[in-house]
Amino acid sequence: MSRIYNFCAGPAMLPAAVMQKAQQELLDWNGLGVSVMEISHRSKEFIALAEQAEVNLRQLMNIPNHYHVLFMHGGGRSQFSNVVNNFLGEHGRALYLVSGQWSKSAVEEAQKLAGEAQIDVLNIVTKLDGLNQVTLPDLHSIKKDYRYVHYCSNETVDGIEIFDELDSPWPIVADLSSTIMSREIDVSRYGLIYAGAQKNIGPSGLSIVIVRDDMLKLASLPQSSVMDYRIAAENGSMFNTPPTFAWYLAAEVFRWLKAQGGVEAMAKINQQKAQLLYACIDDNSFYCNGVAKQNRSQMNVTFQLADDSLDSTFLAEAERAGLVALKGHRIVGGMRASLYNAMPIEGVQALVDFMNAFAAKHKAN
Repeated sequence: MSRIYNFCAGPAMLPAAVMQKAQQELLDWNGLGVSVMEISHRSKEFIALAEQAEVNLRQLMNIPNHYHVLFMHGGGRSQFSNVVNNFLGEHGRALYLVSGQWSKSAVEEAQKLAGEAQIDVLNIVTKLDGLNQVTLPDLHSIKKDYRYVHYCSNETVDGIEIFDELDSPWPIVADLSSTIMSREIDVSRYGLIYAGAQKNIGPSGLSIVIVRDDMLKLASLPQSSVMDYRIAAENGSMFNTPPTFAWYLAAEVFRWLKAQGGVEAMAKINQQKAQLLYACIDDNSFYCNGVAKQNRSQMNVTFQLADDSLDSTFLAEAERAGLVALKGHRIVGGMRASLYNAMPIEGVQALVDFMNAFAAKHKAN
């Protein structure tokens, strides 16, 4: 079978080495004669796995001791409501920065739970010379009191990424679902970080929450115990049965990342991958990207063909070449190549080679 490169935005490809290890251990994990999916989450073997996973994640992200690491049910969307229920209380207010589809969805969920009166919204994307760009606001000039300010570091649908650090007088709550461990961040700048697993961590059904101690003292709204950050912290993320197989795969991804040299090494590779693909787009009039260079996503490269009537032909020929899941999100159309940690640079080079050949062929026609 020829090599397939999967550019899906999520659930995304996992490292081949991790998948191969999971395949080898599927029926007999840790010499127990049973699968990791079949043992108690409270067994000493699984507890050891969970503890080592947290140790590795803390090392990879340099997470300070006064932060809790939670392995929780659901994806990023589940945290949209969890953040509100855990931190907003009956009378609290929050500020949401909108940079694309996912931050907009977070606003909609927050307003559904708390009402529009408690949620202020600020659009931070403008167009300059036809290109989308992000302008971070001066939050210190806003004369209001918020429990937190929420933003999404990378908009997978729109191909927009925020690289500048947000400076805020209030705790920052960040959706890092598609950037977590793709580049280094200073965790101590955040009140809470959450990330759906299905981009850079593991399979869908799991989310990682990194929360500072003082955030757990904020007044909360009535909610399910399963989604209460305080209860999760007090019970080591095991108040009830967690998604154990997803946790196991996440643990293996953390091991794999450490073997690659950690987040610092991965960030350099990710930068190389993105530069390679964007250079192809910029150097060929057959393709275009609608995002200002300083806000181009390194994880989700969106682009359009000069002749969109060729979109279906492009996708069909790409798939035959072993380049799959390149169709853009239905809201924006065009193409999207997701370059998460597991995507090797060889895959990006194969895509670039295909794009150059496709453009040459159809320009001639």
